[in-house]
Amino acid sequence: MEAVLNGLATGFGVALDPLNLFLVLAGCFGGTLIGALPGLGPINGVAILLPIAYGLGFGPESALILLAGIYYGAEYGGRISSILLNVPGDAGAVMTTLDGNPMARAGAAGRALSLSAVASFVGGTFAVILLSLFAPPLASFAVTFSPADYVALMVFAFASLASLVGKSAVKTLLGATIGLMLATVGIDANTGVARYTFGIPDILAGIDFLIVVVGLFGMAELLTLVEHQVSGKLKSLPVDKSFVRLVDLARCKWTIARASVIGFFIGILPGTGASVASAVAYGTEKRISDSEKTFGTGDVRGLAAPEAANNAAAGGAMVPMLTLGIPGSGTTAILLGALLMFNIQPGPMMFTQRPEVAWGLIASMYIGNIALLVINLPLVGLFARMLTIPQHYLTPLIAILAFIGIYTIVGNPFDLLLITGLGVFGWFLRKLDFSLAPVILGFVLGGLFEDNLRRALSISGGDWAILIENYKSITLYILALLVVMIPIWLARRARRIHGGVPAEED
Repeated sequence: MEAVLNGLATGFGVALDPLNLFLVLAGCFGGTLIGALPGLGPINGVAILLPIAYGLGFGPESALILLAGIYYGAEYGGRISSILLNVPGDAGAVMTTLDGNPMARAGAAGRALSLSAVASFVGGTFAVILLSLFAPPLASFAVTFSPADYVALMVFAFASLASLVGKSAVKTLLGATIGLMLATVGIDANTGVARYTFGIPDILAGIDFLIVVVGLFGMAELLTLVEHQVSGKLKSLPVDKSFVRLVDLARCKWTIARASVIGFFIGILPGTGASVASAVAYGTEKRISDSEKTFGTGDVRGLAAPEAANNAAAGGAMVPMLTLGIPGSGTTAILLGALLMFNIQPGPMMFTQRPEVAWGLIASMYIGNIALLVINLPLVGLFARMLTIPQHYLTPLIAILAFIGIYTIVGNPFDLLLITGLGVFGWFLRKLDFSLAPVILGFVLGGLFEDNLRRALSISGGDWAILIENYKSITLYILALLVVMIPIWLARRARRIHGGVPAEED
């Protein structure tokens, strides 16, 4: 404990330097704006600013503090477009749309934004405290996860989807299957065979995540708005000056606590990230708390769970990067590259050889979380007023953001046609009452699932028994089975209790 306190004292000495304090504040504010733009997200924000941070001649601790501020600022910002426009800023914000957007449509945009800011603050701060205390032992456990264990983790995540969102488990799983199919498009890295490309060279490298999320969410939302305009069903969204209430916080306190724990520990596992953490946290909370079947309609707990989880996961992903040199997510992979650019080797020795970098980053995360809360809460009213923009102006605005964002990042005109096609497909799925969140999660998890399955089978020489040889794998498979079977058993039990008496009388 004494070593931790000494390390934090060193870290705050670095983080409170005027230049570094300015950089963490600028990173947090800039990251919030970047996260709010649909499709950009933290990974692109950090990637775009990395050469700038390096070119300005900052020291390694200052550059890392700026980039980390962008990282968790964008995690905060991703909720803004998710809640207001039903368009996730990044993969971790997909689950936020499920209850955040219904709250905004009901006139509680300010309440939703402020609640998500508080949940994000708690989740992020919880993660930084655990990062300070337990980073080395937690990282040592996380690195013991083999490819077979990751396959089991993905199976558990897919099983969680069955009761995650939507009224129909069949439609939910079918949506996840569609996402899996989209994830397989492109050249197979192992065999070099083109899969489902239909002779189109532009998709040989696969379909980029940004294309899928902007197409299925942004363009589908645009087409829905156009449809409502044409049919005369378009209603102006009510906006009030609502703010998070104490009763909301009291109702969500255990939700935020559970989601923070789930998000942090999933964030530690390399390659998982905020999208898996928010999905598992939402699914867990729905099974525990949704006795009134209000999740998906604007329940404050359904908003608080993914927000706390994805910010806790951002802190958790720092654990393997700092202590083992293994990135916990795509964004921490870029931060790892930034350290290597400065000739700093992440790992256990960094805490003793370069404590000003390791502890300076951790201390800046404490400051950054407070800064984000201070920055975001006063701006809730400004963000909420975005809903007062007439929707016939909002429609082209979404289109412009989608097309410019995609073309700027990807730079391929074909992708503009692709997001349009995916938008029509997403609109069609919405007409059939499908939730689009499982499609996105199936796409995100599909690549992880296939890669780790291939690795596990390569290690075993094709022996499928490797998937059930480890106690961690077996535990996750049992949990996946329970996640699927318990809701079925409870539903049948409820029908038997309510229908049993009439059946005996007949």
